[in-house]
Amino acid sequence: MVDEKRDEGENSNVAVGAAEPANLQEEQRTSRYVTVSETDEEDDDDREQDIQLGPQYTLKEQIEKDKDDESLRKWKEQLLGSVDFDNIGETLEPEVRILSLSIVAPGRNDIVLAVPEDGKPTGNWFTLKEGSKYSLKFTFEVSNNIVSGLKYTNTVWKAGIKVDSAKQMLGTFSPQPEPYIHEMPEETTPSGMFARGSYSARTKFLDDDNKCYLEINYSFDIRKEWAAV
Repeated sequence: MVDEKRDEGENSNVAVGAAEPANLQEEQRTSRYVTVSETDEEDDDDREQDIQLGPQYTLKEQIEKDKDDESLRKWKEQLLGSVDFDNIGETLEPEVRILSLSIVAPGRNDIVLAVPEDGKPTGNWFTLKEGSKYSLKFTFEVSNNIVSGLKYTNTVWKAGIKVDSAKQMLGTFSPQPEPYIHEMPEETTPSGMFARGSYSARTKFLDDDNKCYLEINYSFDIRKEWAAV
């Protein structure tokens, strides 16, 4: 999404699991007023791939590991509080499924966006009104194992030029029957003759291992008014 203002101190998590400590939370954004190098996103991915992560464990192994350490045991109980321990499996890889995406704007009904299986919505996915406040809300399920360092990235282009790039760390989430709900910080669309028009964008949901659970490539418009519903 394209934003004009962002309150970096705002945290809009709703009904999420035990997130990582605050000092591990991350949000990076490059201004739409500056042309961003096409290699910025690739460099970020390369740096993340260079990080050597520890061995991966199944959820049962996670529970048994360090069980004699009281502080770790309490942390795991907090993180895994809603897990059905009788039905957990032996799967190493976590699974994250994005169930819905919505645009929330004050005084308007939510714009619910259908998420196609191939990640490529046909035509114009949505229209935003210039100078309006809005936020993105999504629901997702986590199964099989703990997903660590789940993050959201979004890159926007206009006329082939990268004009906006955002990354936000969402946290670490354990499997649970109920979906998680996350609402992004409120943004304001740019306004004016040069802001209006068509944009292309790419949104990704990735974890610490750089595993991508969903990639959406889409187009949207910024117009003088909201699209008729």
